[in-house]
Amino acid sequence: MLVVLVKGYPRVSETFIAQEIAALERRGVSLTIVSMRRPYDRITHPAHGQIRAPVLYLPEYVLDAPLRVLAGHARALREAPRRYLASLGLWLRDLVRDPTPSRVRRFAQAGVLAAERPPGSRHFHVHFLHTPASVARYAAAMGGLSYSVSGHAKDIWTRPGWELREKIEGARFAVTCTAQNREYLRRLAPGARVELIYHGLDQRFFGPPPAFGSSRDGSEAADPVRLLSVGRFQPKKGVDLVLRSLARLHAHAVLTLVGYGPLEGELRALARELRVEGRVTWRGPLDQPAVRALYRESDLFVLAPRIAADGDRDGLPNVVVEALSQALPVVATRVSGLPEIVEDGVNGRLVPPEDPAALAAALAELVGDPEARRRYGAAALRRVAAGWDVEAGVSRLVALLAEAIDEAGAARGRPQPSKTTAGALPRP
Repeated sequence: MLVVLVKGYPRVSETFIAQEIAALERRGVSLTIVSMRRPYDRITHPAHGQIRAPVLYLPEYVLDAPLRVLAGHARALREAPRRYLASLGLWLRDLVRDPTPSRVRRFAQAGVLAAERPPGSRHFHVHFLHTPASVARYAAAMGGLSYSVSGHAKDIWTRPGWELREKIEGARFAVTCTAQNREYLRRLAPGARVELIYHGLDQRFFGPPPAFGSSRDGSEAADPVRLLSVGRFQPKKGVDLVLRSLARLHAHAVLTLVGYGPLEGELRALARELRVEGRVTWRGPLDQPAVRALYRESDLFVLAPRIAADGDRDGLPNVVVEALSQALPVVATRVSGLPEIVEDGVNGRLVPPEDPAALAAALAELVGDPEARRRYGAAALRRVAAGWDVEAGVSRLVALLAEAIDEAGAARGRPQPSKTTAGALPRP
């Protein structure tokens, strides 16, 4: 039995996790999802509807369920006192270096997970290297299990090096979604196993559009060029830069924004200040079918990620891969993993971060050139078809998980499950 630990489930902004879990289930992998918090999004995606795994919700705060927390830790201590004390030692060492309430909550959740994990659990696979990996590390130590980690963006770039290094070194393996992330983590933990697995797409859903390209060139007010941007309204996404670049465009162009987040009020005020509010449509959060329809209706996809003041940054935004899969050229900033899929002058344009003038110039170039957009769109389809299939990534993940579970079982002296055993990880 595999346990997949996530921070929240389901979450509208984490389609890549849902797609991965659905793909694992299609391979016959028996798994349980453990979530550190309950959902708060109003919508879900088709991939969530495909998932049949049960979900165990941990108490988000100790005061939410103090008796459950106490019972979990008491059971973990009673069943394996030496392992529990070893986990306690790990946590105390971390607490000295990071004396925060969050660190206390993670140990509390770990006790519940160790006690309530499904019977037959053999391995934790955890998404995000910050708080979820802490819970998995402590719970694995209590329960005598192995764990693996999947790092993405904020969880890598806003955590101290000592913490990342120790979590990765304690894991059977680590995977991450950009080459830049992989090189950074390998430098932190040279002896650890860190692999690159791009998130990929469900190419059955994000197959090529029936047609793409338009003749719009920004010369007609009645038929403006359609720009699209998708992402949370938070500093690292650079939505303010997108609005500032729109204000510099003299051609007839309109912008649709899909997303939500803490900066929405500030961004709406900025649109009024820039006098572009009449050119912006705010769609809020949408499910994948609605977003796919917008990709197919639009002429250009624009995104302006930046490195935030606290070091937070994107890895490789999944919406960029989705847009390219629908033959939509991308204009974006040259940040993090974006150059790994957006080829400047081939399937889109890349400009320096924090430069709305450069972003506006790149947009203006393609707004006025429908033939270039059509050429870039064809190149985008070829790029995504060449290696961005979720099934290929899951094949690699299944192999890594099977190897890790075999190694962990051998280290404990346990017999290994056969390939035909229910719940065993199949080999690709």
